This record gives sequence, structure tokens and C-alpha cells, in this order.
Amino acid sequence: MESRSLRAAGGYLVAVLSVGAASGVLKLFRDHVNTTTVALAFLLMILFVATKFGSRPAVAAAIVGVFCFNFFFLPPVGALTIADPQNWIALAVFLITAVTTGELSARARRRAEEAEAGRREIERLYTELRDAFERASQAEALRRSERLKSALLDAVSHDIRTPLTSIKASVTTLLDELRARGDDSAKLDAEGRREMLEVIDEEADRLNRFVEGLVELARIEAGQLDLRRRWGTVDEIVMGALGRAEPLLSTHAVQISIEKDLPLVRVDAKTVAEVIYTLVDNAAKYSADGTQITVSAKQADDMMRLTVDDEGPGIPVELRERVFDKFFRAMRDSNAVAHPSGTGMGLAIARGIVEAHGGRIWIEDSSEGHGTRVAVDLPLGDEDEGVATNDDERVEEAAVTQGRPDGAAD
Repeated sequence: MESRSLRAAGGYLVAVLSVGAASGVLKLFRDHVNTTTVALAFLLMILFVATKFGSRPAVAAAIVGVFCFNFFFLPPVGALTIADPQNWIALAVFLITAVTTGELSARARRRAEEAEAGRREIERLYTELRDAFERASQAEALRRSERLKSALLDAVSHDIRTPLTSIKASVTTLLDELRARGDDSAKLDAEGRREMLEVIDEEADRLNRFVEGLVELARIEAGQLDLRRRWGTVDEIVMGALGRAEPLLSTHAVQISIEKDLPLVRVDAKTVAEVIYTLVDNAAKYSADGTQITVSAKQADDMMRLTVDDEGPGIPVELRERVFDKFFRAMRDSNAVAHPSGTGMGLAIARGIVEAHGGRIWIEDSSEGHGTRVAVDLPLGDEDEGVATNDDERVEEAAVTQGRPDGAAD
């Protein structure tokens, strides 16, 4: 309030001084200027005051200007008289100009202040929104980290401790038998020893698969997945994966649907076959015995689309993206889906392989209306690039062969 009063007082002072200074300068050149020039000069002073300080100081400047105009420049000079109609016209023009310009200036100033206030409010809201977004991002990252940590602990406790417990129990049993040589009751027959050794062998393989999965995930996340792309046929890749998965599919009906005249694809056949094997393995685990599993391949625009359908319970829509997370099956919040044995790394590895090829993998409803369909899109490959690569490989192969003592290839 005090600063506003000081500003108003300063406005009045500037108004009087401006008009007074203009009068003094114009009086020096009175013989060379006419009354119109003087009036315009006073109007400029009034406009200046109105623009800077508003309408009230401008009105004060207009009144002072009328008297100075009348006293110094209108005949009779040196006398204050407003009998002449010109004086009334000048006063009216000065006052109207002062009020109008002052109001316009005040309105423009208010709008400028409102605009500035709006800008500050937008900046404040933007800052609050950014801070809220950062807090939410940090909270989400923390939540994901805690969820992954919990999943990893569950996976380690289940997929490492369980095999170790079985191995430890089997080895302890075998050692106890060796220590109790004279005690016939502690001896195992040949069948018992074989069962103990099979448990050790199976659980060691299980541990090995878990470690291999961790290493593969680490390589994928580090961008160190080395793809050896070759031109090949889709049916060879599919049949190779199904041949490997044959023991898993012994209790299911398998249907293969491969479109005729499919073009060649330039992919790493081994890793793509691993993806198909993982999808078929999951389909067999999550669907009842006797149900059908369908493996399909067709061309979709410039991509090769592979799909695996099962007749299991299906996966809820809200979990379809999360099943590609590491160790998802070990998470506590995924009770909507049954969890057979597994490490929860298969689909995460499959996604890494597919994305490394420049493709994508996703889950949708099965074509039969129930069950799950996992779809994979892989690029067909650049034929020119593939030919050049194959030529380079043949040259490299020939060089390696010539460097061998026997000159024979593998």
C-alpha cells in the first residue's frame, strides 16, 4: 500500500514537472512555434504521463497544461482567461485525452500484470507437476525395484534352495550308507542308489538351467547378445524346436500350421528356436493334458509372424505385459495365474531375443476364444545384406579350412 502511494505521488510530481519543462522549452521558441505545435507538445506530455502513471496523474498534467497553454501561449499572453472558446476546446481535448489514455494504459497494465501472474502460476503448476511426476517416477521405480528384489529372493530361495536340498539329502543318504558298512539296515539296494543319483543329476541340471538363464538375461540386458544370422526356412526352425520339445508334448495334441511358399528369413536360427521352445514349453505347462497346442507361421506384411496357441486358463489382460518381466512367476501378486515349476526367466529371455532381432512379442486371446496365444513378429531380413554377409562368411570359412593341417571342414 505504501509503495502504491509513493508511486501515485511520484506520478503527480512527474506530471507537473513534465508539463512545466515543456512550457519552459516552448516559451524559449515562442516566436518560432504556433499554438498547434504547442498543443501537440502538451498532448505528448499528457500521453507520456498517462502511459506511465495512469489516468489521475494524466488529468493533473492536463489541467496544468491547459493553464500553461492559456497563460503563456494564448492571447492575451500572461493572463489567465478562458473566455476564448479555444481555451475550452483545448481543456476538453486535454482532459479527454488524459482520461482515455490513462484508462487504456491502466487496462493494458492490468492485463500485463494478469498475464505475468498467469505465467507465474503456470510455472508454479509446471514445477509442481514435474516434482509430482519425479516423485511418482521414483516411487514407481522403488516399487518395481522392491518387487524385483522380492521376486529374485523368491526365485533364489525356491529354484536354488530346493535343488540344493534335494542334492544334499541324496548325497547325505549315500554317504551314510558308506559310513555304515557293517550295518545292513542302512544299506541301499541298487535301485535306491540309482534313484539317489538320478535326483542329484536332475537337480544339478535344474541348477545349471537357472544359472544359464541368469547369464543369458545378463547378456541380453548388457546388449551383448551375439546373433549369428543366417538365411533359412521357417519350417526348419519350427520343426527343430518341436523336436526338442517332443518329450514335453507327449500328453498334448500338437497341430502345426505353416503357410505355403513362405520367404526365407535371415535370423539366428538357434535363438529363434529357443523362443519357440520356450513358448511351447509354457503352453504345455499351463494347459491340461489332452488339450491341443497349435504352432503357426505366416507372413504379415514385411514380418514373419509365429504364434503358439494353447487351451489353458488364459492370462488376464492386466498381467499380459508383466509375464515378460524377470521372475514374474515368483511374484506374490500374480495369483491369478497358476505357477508350475520354472524359473520365470523364459519369457524375459524370449523377449530379449526377439527384440534383438528387431521384432516384438506379445500375448493376446487365442483364436478359439479361450486359452492363450503368444505372437512373435520377426523381420524377414535384407536380401542384399544377407548375400554380402554370406559371402563374407564363406571367405572366412575357406580361410579357416585352409589353415587346418588336414584342410578339412567340420
